[in-house]
Amino acid sequence: MSQPTTTTTTTTNLTTKYASPANAAFAIDTPLPSPGDGNVGDKTAYLAALRTAVADAQATINKELTARMDEDKARDAAAGGGAGPAASVDDVKEEENYGEEVQEEEED
Repeated sequence: MSQPTTTTTTTTNLTTKYASPANAAFAIDTPLPSPGDGNVGDKTAYLAALRTAVADAQATINKELTARMDEDKARDAAAGGGAGPAASVDDVKEEENYGEEVQEEEED
């Protein structure tokens, strides 16, 4: 008498969640193919899908967080906490210098 064979398929997901007391929460849940049982083709397909899912998640996260930052700025401005036009100039300057160390110029 032969023994029955059992095949187990595991599901893998790339999941991210964001929650804030001031903004709406969001979640990203991307299903990925099974990495397989050692077959190089399965592993390659899994890694390609993972790479795509991570890039897509990063783009979605950036879009969502930027929208929430804009909501926060609008809420602060409506509450009188905004710094006016000078704040947008500073935002532009900060964006141009993002990731760089900037030396402030001294006034005489």
